[in-house]
Amino acid sequence: MSVYVGIDVHRKRSQIAVVEDGGAVQVNRNVPNGVEPVLSVIGDLPIGAPVAFEAAYGWGWLVELLEDYGFEPHLVHPLRCKAIASARLKNDKVDAATLAQLPRADLLPQAWIAPLDVRQQRVLVRHRCQLVRLRTLLRNRVHAVLADHGCDRPGGYFTAPGRAWLQALDLPDASRRVVDDLLVLMDALKEPIDALDAQLLAQARGDPRVKALTQLPGVGTLTALVMVAEIGDVTRFPSARKLTAWAGLTPTVRGSDLTVRHGHISKQGSDWLRWILCEAAQTAKRSPDFSVAYQRLAHRRGKKIATTAVARRLLAHAYHVLREVGSTQLQRRR
Repeated sequence: MSVYVGIDVHRKRSQIAVVEDGGAVQVNRNVPNGVEPVLSVIGDLPIGAPVAFEAAYGWGWLVELLEDYGFEPHLVHPLRCKAIASARLKNDKVDAATLAQLPRADLLPQAWIAPLDVRQQRVLVRHRCQLVRLRTLLRNRVHAVLADHGCDRPGGYFTAPGRAWLQALDLPDASRRVVDDLLVLMDALKEPIDALDAQLLAQARGDPRVKALTQLPGVGTLTALVMVAEIGDVTRFPSARKLTAWAGLTPTVRGSDLTVRHGHISKQGSDWLRWILCEAAQTAKRSPDFSVAYQRLAHRRGKKIATTAVARRLLAHAYHVLREVGSTQLQRRR
């Protein structure tokens, strides 16, 4: 007899429902997160039993557990799971049972589960980006303190001459304390950022996808690394349009009968990929490949929308580059 499992995952506890082939709920229990509590509910089920769970906060440990013990994990796309979102009665028991019914009825809106190596690469590049953002935040605080006292210099504040100038400034005690503390924190961030840069650049040297992507305008090595990590297996997208839609860079469409309305970009999918592409588009829009289209669209719709359009086209170019690299590697293996 076939069984189907649905797990409503939370930070500390999860609701687990087991549904029989006929649709009857066999078990619906709330347990603490962990290997032993989860296996106490599903450990006796047949090997290969499908397990559906939403792409919620902290699901990575569950994928590893299910794969290690021979279950078939299915990551449910939360925005497409209308059976849960539109339910009148919504609680953990109902959600878990509904998740279990979806694979039974072959109505599972499945999302891609990135392999462990891809997830780990994402952890590294996102960590590096977050540290750089934190350093930028600290620098902006220094600028704000100095602006409050009318202090400025033509060059940068954080070069060697700039640091000497900062130390020589005559500031009130409280402001001096803030500036000194901010500089100490920035110095503390330098070592991990430099170490991450060295590790990521070493990975980039052995990855042909990164080398190919850096040929695109506005795409440097670290930008290419973020793109590779966030996109993962590009063959899961049948076209460049599907990839740009997944990245949230395509306009929303609302149509009924003869009325069709186009809105702003959907902003779904990977926030990191969308952010890095918009950063790269700031440079790419000045290249010959995109400048004409950018100027034409900026005149009609404004610079912000035009820059987003360049980011979308840049991702479409990246799709074809990654597909070409993948096909070349496949031919070499043969």
